Amino acid sequence: MADPSSRPESNPTIYKQALDFALDVAKGRHALSKLIPPALFLVDALLCGLIIWKVPYTEIDWTAYMEQVSQILSGERDYTKIRGGTGPLVYPAAHVYIYTGLYHLTDEGRNILLAQQLFAGLYMVTLSVVMGCYWQAKAPPYLFPLLILSKRLHSIFVLRCFNDCFAVLFLWLAIFFFQRRNWQAGALLYTLGLGVKMTLLLSLPAVGVVLFLGSGSFITTLQLAATMGLVQVLIGVPFLAHYPTEYLSRAFELSRQFFFKWTVNWRFVGEEIFLSKGFALTLLALHVLALGIFVTTRWIKPARKSLVQLISPVLLAGKPPLTGPEHRAAARDVTPRYIMTTILSANAVGLLFARSLHYQFYTYVAWSTPFLLWRAGLHPVLVYLLWAVQEWAWNVFPSTPASSAVVVGVLGVTAAGVWFGAREEWELGMKSSSKKEAAMR
Repeated sequence: MADPSSRPESNPTIYKQALDFALDVAKGRHALSKLIPPALFLVDALLCGLIIWKVPYTEIDWTAYMEQVSQILSGERDYTKIRGGTGPLVYPAAHVYIYTGLYHLTDEGRNILLAQQLFAGLYMVTLSVVMGCYWQAKAPPYLFPLLILSKRLHSIFVLRCFNDCFAVLFLWLAIFFFQRRNWQAGALLYTLGLGVKMTLLLSLPAVGVVLFLGSGSFITTLQLAATMGLVQVLIGVPFLAHYPTEYLSRAFELSRQFFFKWTVNWRFVGEEIFLSKGFALTLLALHVLALGIFVTTRWIKPARKSLVQLISPVLLAGKPPLTGPEHRAAARDVTPRYIMTTILSANAVGLLFARSLHYQFYTYVAWSTPFLLWRAGLHPVLVYLLWAVQEWAWNVFPSTPASSAVVVGVLGVTAAGVWFGAREEWELGMKSSSKKEAAMR
């Protein structure tokens, strides 16, 4: 009989090989890694179909959108007089144009099934853009399953038909084109998204920094900013021409009063504090402070100058903040990963200190959290755990003190984590290397 000790240790070797293979695929080190996004995309397409087939549609704002469009088509241009069943029209004109198209496509909003199918298509288009942004930023494939697993996100798109779905598509399209250094297209898409819902204002500081550093020219940056502003004017012309004050005060209302019963994020502070002016001012101050910290210590690092050094030439001498060679050097450090990290971190900071978040705001959270948690340097197990806890919190209805505390807590961990963990991305002389890529994965 053969000596057992002489037998090859096949099982441990096979297990180790299988584990190494799985890790290589999950971390993007194997040729099969490229198949993960398309495979997940197909799975999610089937899932969307099943949701429409099996889960009843939930009416929230769709009918109100259609009622508001009907009034506009009847000739009303005064935003203060345009109302639906859930309240007045409080979105910019691009929202009106999109839902006017849906109004005609869906038999004045009556064909709900067709609307759901259109929003399922919108979801899949947005998912493909998000996956493209992740891939361009060299995010590891193990993050991609988190992009299709959100119950709340599917609900917002195919069961609720919120306008946030269009706004978030434009945001991700802007990131997509910024990553490919197509600044004009990215700026146009971003301002179109802002024309759907002003929530995209949360990302504006980071978009400005990316355009300034990435475009390679201060003049180009000013031209892009002017174009974005002009597009907003053109979008609003039918309303600005007749009732400009009414349009601006409603479409971009910054002093809106929020209802405690709908808040997802601040229920744990209690209604009295939530409704107080002091609480609102505190959040605003913290938001400005956090943005200042990110701008001065992280986002402008590719410029290799402090904020004061950048501003001084413009204010004191009317000169560009960077010379031609300095601007070109900074532009080289504006990588796809830098762009995505910067814009999504601004979004996370803004949502963290938002006066109130409603469930549809999860569209701006769900697809950004996995990337930011990875950029924070967290272990994959922690990334999945925090994502799952966040997903639970956003699915609690109505929100509770515990769920709202989790919403704020995960946003806080995300914002702080990316500030600490992704600091290398914003350090001077950023250069990618195979060694650094391996460490990040």
